[in-house]
Amino acid sequence: MLIQKRFCGPPNSGNGGYSAGVLAAALGGGTVEVTLKAPPPLETPLQVDVDGNHARLLDGESVVAEARRSVLEQPIPAPPTLDAARACAEHYAGLREHAYPTCFSCGPRRHAGDGLCIFPGPLRPGVVAAAWHVDPDLAGAGGVVPLPVLWAAIDCAGYWAGTGEVQTPMLLGRMCAVFDAAPTPGSDCVVVGWAEGRDGRKVFAGTALFESDGRCLGHSRQTWIALK
Repeated sequence: MLIQKRFCGPPNSGNGGYSAGVLAAALGGGTVEVTLKAPPPLETPLQVDVDGNHARLLDGESVVAEARRSVLEQPIPAPPTLDAARACAEHYAGLREHAYPTCFSCGPRRHAGDGLCIFPGPLRPGVVAAAWHVDPDLAGAGGVVPLPVLWAAIDCAGYWAGTGEVQTPMLLGRMCAVFDAAPTPGSDCVVVGWAEGRDGRKVFAGTALFESDGRCLGHSRQTWIALK
């Protein structure tokens, strides 16, 4: 398989959530924990190995990511209204400064129909929110939004919640997520991210995707690694 350049996070590697979602899809969905071992290369033939409840993403003999079936129990904050989430995006810090402005999930240099254009701004201390218009072109076979795209949709909100007011260069190290349903293409959803603490260079966060009526479609727990 290839991670196309469209699905980048940093300019030369895959969006962490999207890349992790590739392994989650290989395991058939459900609750999956993915640990990223190296930046996923773009436009490079990669191998997906599945062995029961485990999977690996390989670049030749190098392990890019490992996945395993898991469980995920976490309190999920109530989402804001769709209008409130849209208002949060107006204060998105990434509009002023962004380390990876072409990121598939949250890059301000991407446009609708190309990137996801999810811009999480502050809702309250430690919590960010954004609206997401689910472009119909994102739908795959059967008109369903693919799992890697859903993982990408709830990826970067964890960074923006965890980094706070002072942006810190970080990469996604681990993500455990589960989706009970996918949003309808053409609909508008709400993405929420919240900080869950820090231990040295490790930053912990949670994220969730909601329909506009407040129903939770999926959620994650994340570990980000500060680069300095």
